[in-house]
This record gives sequence, structure tokens and C-alpha cells, in this order.
Amino acid sequence: MITVVLPAQLRSLARITEDVRLEITGTVTPDTIIDHLEMRYPPLKGTIRDPATGTRRSFVRFFACGADISHDGMGAPLPDAVAKGVEPFYIVGAMAGG
Repeated sequence: MITVVLPAQLRSLARITEDVRLEITGTVTPDTIIDHLEMRYPPLKGTIRDPATGTRRSFVRFFACGADISHDGMGAPLPDAVAKGVEPFYIVGAMAGG
């Protein structure tokens, strides 16, 4: 089981209070995780990635095993520790401003 940690705004939108546990077979990528999240929680559709292009939204970041993997690509395989459920996959809302 893969553990996905969502920011408070997305938890509120999906009406969940805890981390999400997903059963994913095959290669685990940001795309497959988001596919499963959107199927289980339809209000999340289009909030993490652009539905027209499939790319990660600008102010969303992905972290795995303590590293920012946001620019690795939506189809890049995640580390084994995430795929095996040892480490969580974090979806984080980025901040900007001055």
C-alpha cells in the first residue's frame, strides 16, 4: 500500500482527514498515483495536474524520500521505498511571493 500525504486544502476538497492509502500494481509514478486519487476522490480532478496537458500544476510539488521530485516527470518511476509503502509520497502546495 502506498501512502499519499495531501495538503490541507486538498484534504478539505476531498473531504478526508487522514493520509490516503492506495493499492497500485505495476510501476508507481506520479501519474499513476494521481490517476488513483482522482478515481477515488473526483473533486481532486484537475487540482494537481492540468486536465488538458496532464502536466503538474505550477504551484504543486512532489516529494519522495526527502527529495523534491517535481521536475522528474509525471511518468518517472518513484523510489522503491515509496512503491513498497515504506516512505510516503507527498503532494505539497508550493508558496510564492515576496
